[in-house]
Amino acid sequence: MSTAHPKITLLQQLDLTNLATAKDIIAEYRVWHYFNPRLPQIQGDYVGIEGFRDFFGKMAQTTSGSFKVNPISITPIGDELVITHVRNTMLLEGKPIEIDAVVVWRIVNGKITEAWDIPAVYS
Repeated sequence: MSTAHPKITLLQQLDLTNLATAKDIIAEYRVWHYFNPRLPQIQGDYVGIEGFRDFFGKMAQTTSGSFKVNPISITPIGDELVITHVRNTMLLEGKPIEIDAVVVWRIVNGKITEAWDIPAVYS
């Protein structure tokens, strides 16, 4: 029987529908970097747990509450990085869309300290 990598186990604890439970695994000054030319009103850096809530709140508002993250794969790299491939589904301007994305997570001392959300917007 194989055991999950500790960084993967930590990310599996992250509940995007209840971010109040995430305060023990998100560093105080954690930064979420988001770039998407199709959603320029959301692009930017979001700091701390409040920034995390703000980002997902904006996504919910922009997509009429339809935004959903569907994990495809998760790979730990070294001692602090984890790469996830996700397929996001949502309604955007009333039309259903799917977008593949890669999120690179930095985890230090048992807490998420930084993440880069990189959607495949041109495919």
